[in-house]
Amino acid sequence: MVVSVRDVAAAASVSVGTVSNVLNRPEKVAPATVERVTQAIEELGFVRNDAARQLRAGRSRSIALIVLDAGNPFFAEVARGAEDRAAESGMSVLLGNSDERSDREDAYLELFREQRVNGVLVTPVGDDLARLERLRRSGVPVVLVDHEDAELDLGSVSVDDVEGGYVAVSHLLSTGRRRVAFLGGPRTIRQVADRLEGARRAVAEVEGATLEVVEMSALSVLQGREAGELLRARPAAERPDAVFAANDLLAVGALQAFTLMADLRVPRDIALIGYDDIDFASATVVPLSSVRQPAHLIGYTAVDLLLKELDDPGGDHERTVRFQPQLVVRESTGG
Repeated sequence: MVVSVRDVAAAASVSVGTVSNVLNRPEKVAPATVERVTQAIEELGFVRNDAARQLRAGRSRSIALIVLDAGNPFFAEVARGAEDRAAESGMSVLLGNSDERSDREDAYLELFREQRVNGVLVTPVGDDLARLERLRRSGVPVVLVDHEDAELDLGSVSVDDVEGGYVAVSHLLSTGRRRVAFLGGPRTIRQVADRLEGARRAVAEVEGATLEVVEMSALSVLQGREAGELLRARPAAERPDAVFAANDLLAVGALQAFTLMADLRVPRDIALIGYDDIDFASATVVPLSSVRQPAHLIGYTAVDLLLKELDDPGGDHERTVRFQPQLVVRESTGG
């Protein structure tokens, strides 16, 4: 049997309104009454109907976070940062995994809108952000995570991925490599396109350097391994001498392919660098050079921007934060 507020009121010999005040505004109730109501709640095992309370208030105590790939350790760390900041304000984070699919992203946006979340943090699949702008105009604050868009009035927390791609390939070229392959895709993902742009800028500055683009359908270990096997199967003269992977998962997969048959030595035969600097990048069979993003700080800052918008909608507060990437050199590039 479900225990109601009326049951608690009867057990404590108080009104339903007094029980409500104890639950929501205990400072307005005499301490002795609070103690009596609290004792009744504990004895009866009463659990408040938070969903109904949120429906009456018009908003929940939850923030939605939609990421491209919940299995990617980078996004797991972003989520931890978001949870840490949300917890400081008595809120929780609801996680949605778009799996790099716009239809799933749309479904989560609609679900979270129906659940009346306080706001939405999202790493969008593509550049069509009109639906996010409509959501913001309906009164739900939106902050872009690991993404930015100068054309819309949306908050954002991002990393300069063009600079990150430039730094990664400049490092490869500084070791004497000249035939660089870029593993990444799909290019509809803004981060992939920006990292590729940075890679092209670096190659354009070095005479004799070339860049081959190997398009992936997903940013996964499996896709990286498949691409690595294709590169490994080429004659040595047709094989790149360096690989820049758009994220560490692709780089780990490529590393597996290169080292599986022990016929390619990293970095002697082929240098390899990833992106994100996830935790196990340093623990691979050949420790992986990478471009570090402050994943935890990205999530933490995104919630902070969202809370500022909730406290002062449209106010004069910071809306956009951009971090700079950091090169981390390890053995996979000769570090």
